Amino acid sequence: MIIGREQEIKDLRRAYESEYSEFVAVTGRRRIGKTFLVREVFDYKFTFQHSGLANQKTRQQLKEFRLSLLKCGMKKCRVPQDWYDAFFLLSEFLDGVPKGKKIVFIDEVPWMDAPRSNFVSALEHFWNGYASARKDILLIICGSSTSWIINNVYKNHGGLHNRVTERINLHPFTLHECMLYAKSRGLVLSKSQVAEGYMIMGGVPFYWAQLQKGLSLDQNIDRLFFSTEGKLRYEYRELYHSLFKNSEPYIQIVNALGQKKIGMNRDEIIIATGLADNGKIGEYLDDLTACGFVKRYNAFGKPKNNAIYQLIDQYTLFYFKFIENQNVGSDNYWMSSIDTTQRKVWEGLAFEQLCFSHISQIKQKLGISGIVSSVCSWQTKNGDGAQIDMLIDRADEVINICEIKYSRKKYVITKDVMDNINHKIERFRDVTKTSQPIHLTMITAAPLVHNEYWNDIQSEVTLDELFL
Repeated sequence: MIIGREQEIKDLRRAYESEYSEFVAVTGRRRIGKTFLVREVFDYKFTFQHSGLANQKTRQQLKEFRLSLLKCGMKKCRVPQDWYDAFFLLSEFLDGVPKGKKIVFIDEVPWMDAPRSNFVSALEHFWNGYASARKDILLIICGSSTSWIINNVYKNHGGLHNRVTERINLHPFTLHECMLYAKSRGLVLSKSQVAEGYMIMGGVPFYWAQLQKGLSLDQNIDRLFFSTEGKLRYEYRELYHSLFKNSEPYIQIVNALGQKKIGMNRDEIIIATGLADNGKIGEYLDDLTACGFVKRYNAFGKPKNNAIYQLIDQYTLFYFKFIENQNVGSDNYWMSSIDTTQRKVWEGLAFEQLCFSHISQIKQKLGISGIVSSVCSWQTKNGDGAQIDMLIDRADEVINICEIKYSRKKYVITKDVMDNINHKIERFRDVTKTSQPIHLTMITAAPLVHNEYWNDIQSEVTLDELFL
């Protein structure tokens, strides 16, 4: 059963039903469910399917391509001499298939593009010289390295320029979809537990699929992250290496961004990583953004060429906080940390990231879904400093300053809390010189207690509303 993905399913089915040949590219980060989606939509029935091999040279890739042709029904097939020959053999095979739409699914395409392999040129020739000249081919390419598809297919300056007819980018599940997925797997979790799971794993279906029925969330986290053989304890090692051929600079940037909650601009990243100040740094940041690990935004009142880059991948942030530098091998580490200061501090920061992943739900609750707006964090180091968790700058000339608080019990706005919020608003006005009306919004995991200070806020959003 497919959870969510309604629009993506429609797009795939539309491409299949088209009266012309279609070229579809499916992208999304590792473990997000790209291959599963394509297989489920077409009931695992393809005219030809193939998956690239990780870290293999062209010769081995071609041998595997031949095996895929044989498995799909080609009677005899030699080992292709190169990728041009491989796609020629594929076209010969398709010529012998009975009339009807022919689905060609090539998974992990970036792995097939070994150095000097001419894979992209051969793919281009196959599409332009064969598939697009017919009306019965549905070509679907897929790969976790979103940046490779963007740079080599979408931004191709040769024969593949503007040839993709459908671009499908899979995003992580929302809280609502995680709840549906958990239920479909027989997991009994409350909304607060689903939220905590999201704060650890994000909305990555593969991670959620590792949760074991019959165990509490805390037991599952101990089993997956903190036991010696935990399946997700070592995921970080594979995550970035599998996406980027030269992964080291990407890991350096991720490590640097992991140390600063609000993010860094380009110059700060260069200083923190020691990477060269040239065009490559922009490519690294664009790739990380395209793959969904980093968010790029313009800080309020700052020029567009001074963009902020913020690490938003929940799994990576959790790894940095609890696993990276700790010799963890305890079967109950997470369960025993419930009331520790370290965990409480992490909960506050992770809940903020969860909120940034559900901006559309927040805007829906505030009744501003149809209003153009930009969302960012804000801080100033001038004077005694101030930091705003979330700022929504709206086209109707209103600014929502959002204070995000995580607590397991109903949240009480005390005098100290209110004084601190008023100080932030005052510093924001002083520094930005804005005269726009400011609406104070409280975003909390548990409902607010309606005391005397509750009247000072304009709106509130609770965890329940993030599940919309």
